[in-house]
Amino acid sequence: MVMGSLSQETEVVVIGAGPGGYVAALHAADLGKEVMLIEERPRLGGVCLIEGCIPSKTLIHAVELKHQAELASKMGLSFSDVKVDPAGLLKWKESVVDGLTKGIAGLMKNRGVEVIKGRARFTDKHTLSLEGADVSAITFKHCILATGSRVARLPMAEGLPVWTSKEALDIPSVPPCLLVIGGGYIGLELGFVYAGLGSKVTVVEVLEQLLTGCDTDLSQPVLKSAQKKFDAVMLGTKVTGMKHDGKLFHVTVEAGGASKTLEFDQVLMAVGRKPNTEAIGLDVIGVAVDKGGFITTDKQKRTSVPHIYAIGDITHGPMLAHKASREGKVAAEVIAGQNSAFDNVAIPAVVFTDPEVAWVGLTETEAKQANRAVSIASFPAMALGRAKTLGVTDGKAKILSDPESGLILGAGIVGPHASDLIAEAALALEMGATLEDLAVTIHPHPTLSELLMEAAEVALGHGVHVPKKK
Repeated sequence: MVMGSLSQETEVVVIGAGPGGYVAALHAADLGKEVMLIEERPRLGGVCLIEGCIPSKTLIHAVELKHQAELASKMGLSFSDVKVDPAGLLKWKESVVDGLTKGIAGLMKNRGVEVIKGRARFTDKHTLSLEGADVSAITFKHCILATGSRVARLPMAEGLPVWTSKEALDIPSVPPCLLVIGGGYIGLELGFVYAGLGSKVTVVEVLEQLLTGCDTDLSQPVLKSAQKKFDAVMLGTKVTGMKHDGKLFHVTVEAGGASKTLEFDQVLMAVGRKPNTEAIGLDVIGVAVDKGGFITTDKQKRTSVPHIYAIGDITHGPMLAHKASREGKVAAEVIAGQNSAFDNVAIPAVVFTDPEVAWVGLTETEAKQANRAVSIASFPAMALGRAKTLGVTDGKAKILSDPESGLILGAGIVGPHASDLIAEAALALEMGATLEDLAVTIHPHPTLSELLMEAAEVALGHGVHVPKKK
């Protein structure tokens, strides 16, 4: 790698321009700090924007439009056959990503944040060396680490032309038969995309349930939909071997002590992600990293070296863009001398499957594991006027609350636009709202937002739109 000959100084340096890093850089600049942002990718935005959240949701929306057009005959509308143009779809996806990355670059220029393209490594506690940049070294007072994560790979797939989410989102082809290894949110989201594009999709999950961390009653409609749209959903099944003969993948799977070998045109690995904490010199400066490669921080996002902060996927907690962004703002505020902390009550989780699933706060599974007494109430989408008008009624909202005080402890939604609706529950948790607060808040009718309100009314014992218990 080419290294520059110039050395620069700055007050705050941010390493990584994903949703945590670029937000931290902009916020620190807004708070009056001199900021440099280092990113080794050609474009800003990180995995989320370039090869993750944004491109996947772009493709998901396109597939949803195709699905809605196919269902329109039930509403008295008819279309000619909807055809998929992979090249056109890829062009649309790239236009969305390109527009957003250019927008971030414009914001950096607007705030006076200097962006340096290159790879950074600590040489001491206040100095970074850079590879592939015009600048050879940066001396700083404070550093925010936001180096993100990478796809985890199965050892058996090394050297084989398997896809990860990165390759899948570039739509290199629409394989006739696709195996997705992993029934988490990445595997399922991409599984629904390729099923919509025309692939026969098989999902293999080693656990007995899809979407680990999600309550079974919320994941069940997703399983039902997957079983309908996929060629197969194999739960409690482990991949034990894989070969490629130059044309097909021969994959051996095991379930219940029995094994068999199946053939697929393509394999997509979606078995999790690993933090990017190697090879950046953390050992040189004494930043503590655990066995999993994660950095431990306090509530101010400080590492074991007080002027070094860490945010996002390299720290403990869910690997979610919105968590990273909030942590980035906290780190910037602490550096600016503000009394700030990452003390959020809950972090919402969202899965853009068909139907969508979202939850926040305490789950029913967690309550049972902790032997914690909770009240649980739900309201079906089938009884909601707006869901009926959309023709999508397979879903519900559920609320967990304290049996004595009525304090809302958690919520979950499965159904249309669950990803948008869960924010109200997150706000309720942050503000310490009760069931009464939610139930007496007037929600516009007819809207999907009424789901949570109706669930709160059921919890309080006066839900008028559900049969009364005798």
